[in-house]
Amino acid sequence: MNKFTQLFLSCLVLWCLSMQTNAQTIYIHCGQLIDGKRDQVQQEMTIVVEKNRIQSVEKGYKKASENAQVIDLKNKTVLPGLMDMHVHLEGELKPNRYAERFTMNKEDVAFRAAQYADRTLMAGFTTVRDLGGSGVNIALRKAINSGWAKGPRVFTAGKAIGPTGGHADPTNGFRLDLMGDPGPAQGVINGVDDCRKAVRYQYKVGADVIKITATGGVLSVAKDGSRPQFTEEEIKAIVATANDLDLVTAAHAHGAEGIKRAVRAGINSIEHGTLIDDEGIRLMKKYGTYFVPTISAGEHVVKMAQKKQLPAVIVPKALKIGSQVKKTFRKVYKAGVKIAYGTDTGVSEHGKNGQEFAYMVAAGMPPMKAILSATIVSARLLRVDKDLGSVEVGKYADIIAVDEDPIKNIKTLERVTFVMKDGKVYKK
Repeated sequence: MNKFTQLFLSCLVLWCLSMQTNAQTIYIHCGQLIDGKRDQVQQEMTIVVEKNRIQSVEKGYKKASENAQVIDLKNKTVLPGLMDMHVHLEGELKPNRYAERFTMNKEDVAFRAAQYADRTLMAGFTTVRDLGGSGVNIALRKAINSGWAKGPRVFTAGKAIGPTGGHADPTNGFRLDLMGDPGPAQGVINGVDDCRKAVRYQYKVGADVIKITATGGVLSVAKDGSRPQFTEEEIKAIVATANDLDLVTAAHAHGAEGIKRAVRAGINSIEHGTLIDDEGIRLMKKYGTYFVPTISAGEHVVKMAQKKQLPAVIVPKALKIGSQVKKTFRKVYKAGVKIAYGTDTGVSEHGKNGQEFAYMVAAGMPPMKAILSATIVSARLLRVDKDLGSVEVGKYADIIAVDEDPIKNIKTLERVTFVMKDGKVYKK
């Protein structure tokens, strides 16, 4: 091969590589941009995406390079992909939910969960934290990451951890011959050693985060929904073990005493927090604990309880706790506690995660603060703010758009019209 031929082939290779690179470049022209970093809405901006990362964010409508793709969102408001810190992708609360434990196989749950994940992504939520299921949620995360299923980025707890008879005991309500005595592998623990083992087991099977049930819950087939379920020493053992494994921790908690034990033990976030008292709020501020309100779930269970669509033992808990959620949110927000966006979708309906915004604003949070809670604040809670949570150079290209200005009409976030995740457009 002579030198001329070698030079020609080298140039040809470089040209092909250049064309390939250009073909992966996308220019997004944004009429308005809420970038997740600042309180101001920016006008007439251009986002340049190279492969799956944001290459630049510039003022004005930048002219696209040759062979690049242009996405015209000049009549839209563009935002970072939304993040929901409390979902359950495996199921959804309906009158037949309790019977499904005996009628659905894991394979059935998996196919349905894939549908719920699709709905979540189409609603503009490009990242979620799944706080407990049967373990199908871990397989679902793998399927999404491998391209076998369509859905958001999933950070999952695998199976939630609780004591025997507690909110996370999967055999609550079973008849005695089916109840058995589940242990740490099933997320059921008693004592400090069990706590460590349960965390390590969830880590072993692939969990990204650890979720405990620090108090009773509304939807478990048990009488109490608010009393503490762990000693403080047990929670400390869970948190210490999780910290050793670099796992974020979350505590389902309604009652005041269980909340305070979890916060003092170093838990990263309190979920629901319905009956928190003033001391609990002071402790959350002191320790920097995040609050994830899940107003949507409270609204949904009250409606179902009023229609007698829940087991009789659950109805009083649903009416008492569900009706308190908005008041608690207002009080905690005014106190200055860090708030991350979370809906408990799976109790409420999948694909309607955006309804939480209107509930938060109605309870006193300004629209921009609500949006930031679902973007950069949630990214900080998950410890992924280096890559997610804002439209910023170097971060993953998770970008959505809505037709109206959400600062003027927060409900527009319930109707997301454009979705990009990891540089790929899923909804136009």
